[in-house]
Amino acid sequence: MHMMVSKPEQWVKPMAVAGANQYTFHLEATENPGALIKDIRENGMKSCSVAQAEVQWHSQGLLQVGLAIKPGTSVEYLAPWANQIDMALVMTVEPGFGGQKFMEDMMPKVHWLRTQFPSLDIEVDGGVGPDTVHKCAEAGANMIVSGSAIMRSEDPRSVINLLRNVCSEAAQKRSLDR
Repeated sequence: MHMMVSKPEQWVKPMAVAGANQYTFHLEATENPGALIKDIRENGMKSCSVAQAEVQWHSQGLLQVGLAIKPGTSVEYLAPWANQIDMALVMTVEPGFGGQKFMEDMMPKVHWLRTQFPSLDIEVDGGVGPDTVHKCAEAGANMIVSGSAIMRSEDPRSVINLLRNVCSEAAQKRSLDR
């Protein structure tokens, strides 16, 4: 669940009860990210940061914790929480509505996160499609949210496969470069 809400704390228990296995909240929406991450974990979820995570079940039955940042938020603001989350989400549009133009100037944030936290899942959300996915994957994103590019395509399956393959190939290249 990517919670684009002003008080993400109030939704942890209802989402856990509803069966959510991933809870991503915006760093800017809470005054105490550490307490919220702890609450998510205590409610059986894992934390994901900055990204709208692909829903992934883990063998432990835990929910992922994700932490998202908006374009105007410094990536360094997320760093203190990176070792407590499962995923960081870098918004590449201003949150709120689909079809916006991809903000390429967010890619240094993705690259910084990948360099500092090599095993962290890093997601990119906003304006991602066949023309922009390479930039995301090369910067270090291994999770992609793509709405309009898929839904407006005449062949959604081929777009999904392209996005998946580009991310997979970039991740393989990174592992070989280590």
